[in-house]
Amino acid sequence: MKQVNHWFKKLAFATTLTIAWSGGTITENVRANTAINLNSIEPIEIYVPPPENTTSGICSPFIEPVINNIIAHPPFNGSKWGILIQSLDGTTLYSHSPDSYLIPASNMKLLLTAAALQKLDPQGQIRSRSIKEWIIFTNLNSNNDYADILLRYLGGSQSVRQALTSLGVDPNGYRIADGSGLSRSNLVTPRAIVSILRAMYSAKGKDIFLASLPVAGTSGTLKNRLRQTIAQGHVYAKTGTLKGVRALSGYVENAQYGTLVFSIISNRGPDGSDTLLVQAIDEIVLRLGSLVSCS
Repeated sequence: MKQVNHWFKKLAFATTLTIAWSGGTITENVRANTAINLNSIEPIEIYVPPPENTTSGICSPFIEPVINNIIAHPPFNGSKWGILIQSLDGTTLYSHSPDSYLIPASNMKLLLTAAALQKLDPQGQIRSRSIKEWIIFTNLNSNNDYADILLRYLGGSQSVRQALTSLGVDPNGYRIADGSGLSRSNLVTPRAIVSILRAMYSAKGKDIFLASLPVAGTSGTLKNRLRQTIAQGHVYAKTGTLKGVRALSGYVENAQYGTLVFSIISNRGPDGSDTLLVQAIDEIVLRLGSLVSCS
């Protein structure tokens, strides 16, 4: 694949966008009509490599410099990144400021729904809808009203804190201002989110929790992201979107490593681009999907 050492992007009216990482490889071999709806102020089409061009993989010892290179580019000057990637047994494959407090946007819904599944009967009802259906709708469609109602139904943030503590999540790893994630007073560390995700993979309500997560290129808020890539159908994750905030946390199915757990949160600087944050996050996730052991 062609090597490049500069960053560039085409104007918004162009039909394609090519992304290049310094010292890395470009995303190439674009495929027409593979657009990602970012609901952003910058209308743009993003093309990603088809599966056949991403099967060679990247050796796990090299994942650190690859990700560091992605998040260190000039468009992200002043941005804050928090990233943690682990296996289900807790082995860390990559970390960058995993204990930093960041605005998580709708990743707050992961805390809320995990807590609800510990404290509530899934067959119970909220406003004529089962709690199971309520939780799935909350995460899959990132419905803010459902999330805030669920928080009130649970009895508030202290109830959420008690449930998450029972899962082994450090109560100092987050601050809850609302259930939806719309408040910028919400703060979460990537480590806290990864702890929740790892715990929920074997906890009460696992099947409902997993079913509630959008699937890359297939459903929910990830339906139009990572399409026609190795990530399609193999990434289950919750998005987070506010002005200046982009987050993605969930699970990646990897052929060699099994299920990987990750949380990627970025709070950009004043001159950054939300669209470029999404592109960088998706690039990281693609790398995780092609990670291989090269010992």
